[in-house]
Amino acid sequence: MSDVKIPLDDPPTYESAAEHVSLLAGQAPPPTRPVSIVKGGPGPRLPLPLDIPSLRALRGRRVILASASPRRKQLLAQIGLTDIEIIPSTLPEDLSKSLTPFEYVLQTAEQKAMHVYRSELDSPRGEPALVLAADTVVVSSTGEILEKPRSEKEHIAVLKGLRNSKWHKVYTAVVCMAPREDAADPGYVIKTHCEETNVKFDSEVTDDLILAYVKTREGADKAGGYGIQGMGAILVERVNGDYGNIVGLPLRPTLKLIEQVMNPGIASDGEEEEE
Repeated sequence: MSDVKIPLDDPPTYESAAEHVSLLAGQAPPPTRPVSIVKGGPGPRLPLPLDIPSLRALRGRRVILASASPRRKQLLAQIGLTDIEIIPSTLPEDLSKSLTPFEYVLQTAEQKAMHVYRSELDSPRGEPALVLAADTVVVSSTGEILEKPRSEKEHIAVLKGLRNSKWHKVYTAVVCMAPREDAADPGYVIKTHCEETNVKFDSEVTDDLILAYVKTREGADKAGGYGIQGMGAILVERVNGDYGNIVGLPLRPTLKLIEQVMNPGIASDGEEEEE
């Protein structure tokens, strides 16, 4: 008999996936059924958080993730940023698809970060010590930007297209902002990074498997229609690049950005900036 019983919630619909952002934007999240653990059994042993100056400086201060993505929150928790506020940007993400994927994700992430940073400057909870935003898109082999599927029919078509192409790309832009202690113009430090990862679906994935995966609704709220950290891994044959980038946040580049904004005297190449 298993010591841990994990009941399964109903899979999300495309409508409920669209509502997920508004739920995390200030309202209470929907109730979930708890994990039942037999009393007396040992609990999971979690690693201690990273103890480095940039993360140490954030302890007890406001750290805001300008994204409703639970996956990004989980990735940040892996480096010890567990006490973070979720304040998604309410700006429409309607930039022109004529932009390059690099420009598209970077400008979207910058807008998210700037909007939340400015809206929280005069908050009664105090000025944020760090605002982090990100945006992820999947780009087909023909250069089409693929975001979240809007229907089951579109979902199936997107996954078939990714299967039939040799490779596709995943781009994630990360933006970190922090106030300058010296209040020098413009009053904040902003650092950006855009990561590119190549992904290849297994060409032998059948239409039946794609349909079965779509029915789980796991990919309904994800760019490109699949989650590689979950069941979506059964569709993927190979990854070239940062795995976390496909999930939604490349961790090492993100940590570098945090280090740079928390110590604005250090340039991205590790050398001190000239005055």
